Amino acid sequence: MTLSTRLWLWGAVLPSCVLAAVLFGADRMFHAELERTLDQALLAQAAIESVSLFDGPNNQPHLHMASSPLVESVRPFAPEGVLFGPDGDEVMRYPPPLEGAPVERLAPGEVGATPGLSTVEHAGHRHRELVVAVKSPGGAPYVLKLSASLAQADASARAFHLIALLSTLATAAVLVLVQALQGRGLRARLSALRSHLEAVRAGELEKRLEPDREGDEVSAVHAVLGQATERLQAARTSRERLLADAAHELRTPLSLMRTRLDLALRRERAPEELKAALFETREEVVRLATLAGRLLDTTALGGGPLVRAPLELTSLAREAVAAVHDAAAQRRVTVQVEAPGPVVASAHAESLRQALDNLLANALKFAPDASTIVLEVAATAGHATLSVADEGPGIPEGEREAVFEPFHRVRGGPPGTGLGLTIVREIASRHGGRATIAPTTSGAKVVLELPLR
Repeated sequence: MTLSTRLWLWGAVLPSCVLAAVLFGADRMFHAELERTLDQALLAQAAIESVSLFDGPNNQPHLHMASSPLVESVRPFAPEGVLFGPDGDEVMRYPPPLEGAPVERLAPGEVGATPGLSTVEHAGHRHRELVVAVKSPGGAPYVLKLSASLAQADASARAFHLIALLSTLATAAVLVLVQALQGRGLRARLSALRSHLEAVRAGELEKRLEPDREGDEVSAVHAVLGQATERLQAARTSRERLLADAAHELRTPLSLMRTRLDLALRRERAPEELKAALFETREEVVRLATLAGRLLDTTALGGGPLVRAPLELTSLAREAVAAVHDAAAQRRVTVQVEAPGPVVASAHAESLRQALDNLLANALKFAPDASTIVLEVAATAGHATLSVADEGPGIPEGEREAVFEPFHRVRGGPPGTGLGLTIVREIASRHGGRATIAPTTSGAKVVLELPLR
């Protein structure tokens, strides 16, 4: 079943059927209320007539409705009345009978003690009749029958039927029109989303969705899908740039290794020359291994969501400092931790330790001998910060953002892979935080900011 069919069915057909059922029930109630009102009017008229039926001269019976001064004015809607005597013969009638009309008989013995109400049909018209037994002052039994036409009630019911039918049809037409317009608009919006997803599946990430300003749930899906596409495009662009840069970085040591091996094999070499060539080649192999490890770390970061848990950062910082103690001691570099006390944040221990290792390795690379490196742990409003400061040459202001790009190296600095800070920023981003270069008067200070929760 298509979406448009469902909209028509649940938004137009079903409400119209419910409306028709409600109006049908209201019609039954309306018709019953009209008959109940008519019955009350007949009972009230019977009560009035029965009290004053024998107050004429010599207690002769008479119908007051026949002697009313408004008789001609009320005749179109006044009830008809017939009084039957003790022998069942008709005593009087209002209005007077037509010539040749059949004469009725109704003996008092045929009437119950309680008033009887019934619906009868005369000459193709429905009437509501009330039959009640009354007694004369002398105790003689009489029967009073009042009859009111249901034509007016039936006419009102027919008018209500027509109004209900027209209302149902008009409501159904409006609902169908509204649902058709809604269905067309929704179908167009969903078709745009489907086309976009098909384009994304085909790898066409450059295609952008047109803005959807309806402000409903489909708009929310539209916005999320657009953001996801932009992130996929950015990830693919970053991956392609990373592959291109990695290929360039790999090409240089491989070319050097091949050149050195070709030179060593071109003619007979002394053992010392061959040994030197092998040492130089080994250095390039170590560089390649380091670069490959960094690339694997970068790839692993995008493999899936980080499982975070409460982590005490001060202890983690002390462990990272202890790991570089020997390397720092060889150059008489002091590495110390400054922390106000335990700081707990929601973090992934392994990846955060990797970030600290990268920051400390970078600091050791640039720090002069006999200098100090400070790893500071602090907690601010809603955030925890891990910062590593060294006394090296620092990072030029124009490169403080570029150093986080893959394979970027500060001019004049020692050789490296150019991926250490890239990994640090990626780890910070995966934690919902950020990595920045803090402005300093001397040296460099890299700040890793994480949310406490």
